[in-house]
Amino acid sequence: MKLYTAQELYKQLSESDECVWIEAKGESDSAQSLMESVCSFSNEPGLGGGYILLGIGEDTKALDNRFWIEGVENPDKAQLDISTRCASMFNLSVRPRIDVEKLDGKNVLKIFVPELPSQQKPLYFKSVGLPQGAWRRIGSSDQRCTEEDLYAFYQDNTSFDSSVVKNTGFDDVDLDAVKYYRRCRKEVNPKAEELNYSDRELLESLECLTQDGNLTFAGVMLFGTKRVIRRFYPLMRTDYIRVRGNEWVENVNERFSAIEFMGPLMLQIDRMIDAVLSDLPQNFSLKEGQIHATTKPDLPERVIREAIVNAVMHRSYRHNRPTQIIRYNNRIEIINSGYSLKAQEEIGTAGSDTRNQLIASILHETNLAEFKGTGIRTMRRLMTGAGLSMPTFESDRTKDTFTIRLLLHKFFDEGDVAWLNSFGGTLSQGQRSALIFAREVGAVDTLTYMQIVGEKRKLADSNLDFLKKMGVLKQKGKTVDSVYYVLNSDFDVITPQVTPQVTPQVAPQVDIQTKCNELVLFCRIPRSKKEMMAFLKLSDRKSFDKLYLKPLLNKRIRYTVPDKPNSRIQKYVAIGES
Repeated sequence: MKLYTAQELYKQLSESDECVWIEAKGESDSAQSLMESVCSFSNEPGLGGGYILLGIGEDTKALDNRFWIEGVENPDKAQLDISTRCASMFNLSVRPRIDVEKLDGKNVLKIFVPELPSQQKPLYFKSVGLPQGAWRRIGSSDQRCTEEDLYAFYQDNTSFDSSVVKNTGFDDVDLDAVKYYRRCRKEVNPKAEELNYSDRELLESLECLTQDGNLTFAGVMLFGTKRVIRRFYPLMRTDYIRVRGNEWVENVNERFSAIEFMGPLMLQIDRMIDAVLSDLPQNFSLKEGQIHATTKPDLPERVIREAIVNAVMHRSYRHNRPTQIIRYNNRIEIINSGYSLKAQEEIGTAGSDTRNQLIASILHETNLAEFKGTGIRTMRRLMTGAGLSMPTFESDRTKDTFTIRLLLHKFFDEGDVAWLNSFGGTLSQGQRSALIFAREVGAVDTLTYMQIVGEKRKLADSNLDFLKKMGVLKQKGKTVDSVYYVLNSDFDVITPQVTPQVTPQVAPQVDIQTKCNELVLFCRIPRSKKEMMAFLKLSDRKSFDKLYLKPLLNKRIRYTVPDKPNSRIQKYVAIGES
């Protein structure tokens, strides 16, 4: 790495606000924090090391001029303390280059920490051990290592899904999954050579079956029977969870209903997609000259497919726990184990870092997955085209999870406009989007704002800070990467206007629309009024007629006895169904 003066580093830091290879430390930072940066710069592959400027204060709340020169009162003592710690705290002695330089007449320490040779990594705190005692430089922050990081340090390039699952064999293969692979592969490339192989030869060519006759992990997950998956990996499943309302409720009796998907991924992916799609609000249309109505979900089907395939393809299978697809009334959240191998701010950029090379390769060559690195961009394009909010992605290294969040809410309808107008003032489009997101999900943070609005961090910080100063949002928490905000219930306009007037008007309408969609699906076969009311758990006939039956009749459902509306055998069926 190029050698820089303290003045050059301070200028770089001030202009960019953050930097992967520069870390500012001031009086408020602990000695432990400084040592964590030393460990991170020593370990991060390909970075070449990094600089620590000791004696630079930082105001994390400021949008401009975040850094200032506070100086180091006793630079000789500071140098000695740092050198001693570097020599004694880690599994290896670290020898950073420490120089004292002047900035605005004050002493600061410029500490250059070189990257260690690969054979000496990972560096870690002796008192903690591996993996938690090792640190990496992720973006502009220091992060604890996970077990998965250790494979990068030890240069183990083998993919986990290529590992052999002993005591398995060809008898553990679901041949229907193999048939489905052949069908999908033939649609992509009818002349593919492997289509001429026997089933056993095919699996061997895909590295799903070894020469010794054992299945690899990819073979078990993609083609294994439900029995073999349950025997070796009982929690390697996907749970589709339907939550009542927009929040996770702790009452176990009212919390959710769930469907478990366990079996070969080649067959389960489409089943998961169908389950989600069947539960989405549908747009019904009957064009002139058509006999049957057509239906189309508000959320594009391809978005659901990309989100689910992304989860099964990129999740960490080192953790034996299920992937969750959670369907709230207003959104879908897909949570799988394994943080993003890309930095949070690089998610959706060209290229893809793949954990599971075999699984990814097979899903790509059957066209079940997008080309590498294009899936997230496709989701963003389709959701924007459908008038929906951009999908958001949250990578959490601490919990080792990755979350995709898809809002079902069409932005800026009449209810939204009325609600936003109640705040007064002139709000930008991005600020308005942030407020709606906070209302629907419960919070909004810096990284989410950047994703849904498409702004750089500095502008995102500025806009959220404006909403905070306005009193509409209040800060709820903070991480290294992001500041979290929630709606301020004490804001004087929200209390008298938005809560009594807008919320009762908008929220029930959304709930009624959802129930109408569910009722139409329920009426795919003829249903009596009594059955329909029981399905919606309603007892008031007049309310049912006014809110559900009349708005749907002759538009989305019809009489089975159209000439006698009051017939005692009258039933109702979805338009287009017999």
